Amino acid sequence: MQGSISEFGEEGYKRLPDEIIKHYYFVPARVGFEEIRVGVYSGKKSERMVKAKCPAYLMRNSLVSPSLEAGIINAKYTNAVPFYRIEKQFESDGLDISRQEVARWTIACAERYLSVLYDHLNKRMYDYHILHADETPLLVNKDGRPAGSKSYMWVYRTGQFYEHPIILYEYQRTRNASHPRGFLKDFSGVCLTDGYQVYHTIEKEREDLKIAGCYAQVRRRYDEALKAMPMSARKGSLAYKALAMIQAIYNADNALKDLPPDERLIKRQTAVRPLVEAYFAWCHQHSNNVSSKGKTGNGISYSLNQERYLKVFLEDPDVPLDNNSAERSIRSFCIGKKNFVMIDTVSGAKASAIIYSLVETAKANNLNVYEYIKYLLAEIPEHMDDTNTEFCEKLLPWSDSLPTECKKKM
Repeated sequence: MQGSISEFGEEGYKRLPDEIIKHYYFVPARVGFEEIRVGVYSGKKSERMVKAKCPAYLMRNSLVSPSLEAGIINAKYTNAVPFYRIEKQFESDGLDISRQEVARWTIACAERYLSVLYDHLNKRMYDYHILHADETPLLVNKDGRPAGSKSYMWVYRTGQFYEHPIILYEYQRTRNASHPRGFLKDFSGVCLTDGYQVYHTIEKEREDLKIAGCYAQVRRRYDEALKAMPMSARKGSLAYKALAMIQAIYNADNALKDLPPDERLIKRQTAVRPLVEAYFAWCHQHSNNVSSKGKTGNGISYSLNQERYLKVFLEDPDVPLDNNSAERSIRSFCIGKKNFVMIDTVSGAKASAIIYSLVETAKANNLNVYEYIKYLLAEIPEHMDDTNTEFCEKLLPWSDSLPTECKKKM
């Protein structure tokens, strides 16, 4: 340090720990071009040729690579960027890649490669005892029906108490019972839903399937009733009382979430069941005094119609109070469809179901989506000649075999 005597005097100075200043820096995304050379040999006196081993390619005569396609998938299915904006981004990077080409690559990679792990996860899902189910409408432009016909994206996910969640989307043209009936045909256990009648129909057909109800659906009805009232009339209303009773159920049950299942079941019987029974006794008491056409009456009548299903959680410690985890799992798709409005083809809708499944499952297992998808697109093509899918076990989002970069830094 210059001028130490003038600054500190004859006594000099001593070095203290450095002040550390931190900030983020940004490196814009770059798309490069790589060339892989593969040695080719032939006998000097014969026409026999031998080619050196090279990495499996995604599509013959295509410039797409695992890293590029993973970037496209991460942009659209994680960050909800439509293909036309991805095309514009490529343009600004000096690349002439059309949205049609991007869509073609994405559909092909989903159908050929990612579907292999999707099917494996589907089988693994049936090892679980609790599933959630939900669905949301979407528009598919070219599905052979009149313009504006609704299609549906269904979502199924494993129970929230399980360590390794699986989330699977399924595209279907309608909302009828045949779709969950087909998806759940090999599942035995409890399926938690929002009260849609088709699930109750399926339950009646099966001895090994039980349907559980969702308290969030109940709470939503009373909340709507409360918001429709003047502020001065809210406190003391039936809707206010109902919400207080439901909140007490939530508070009591949330206090048990870290307990082992057997202890949680016992506590539910002693601490939560009395609150549930009190709420339904209250509903029966007021059911004839409130019009079912009003919002409060709708909450009461919905509760009584769903009473059997809303009490299932009391008998099974792994059943949560609501279907919110399924609703959260389908939220990314709902955000995405606001940006892309509709999906062009049925193939695109099916591919989207496969990709959203792997993206949402990766996120739920705390993985870096881009790195994970890139890894899958590099690994799965290497196993396309395998006679079974045992290799998929090493590709599962919780596998110890995954590269370190696939896992988010905690």
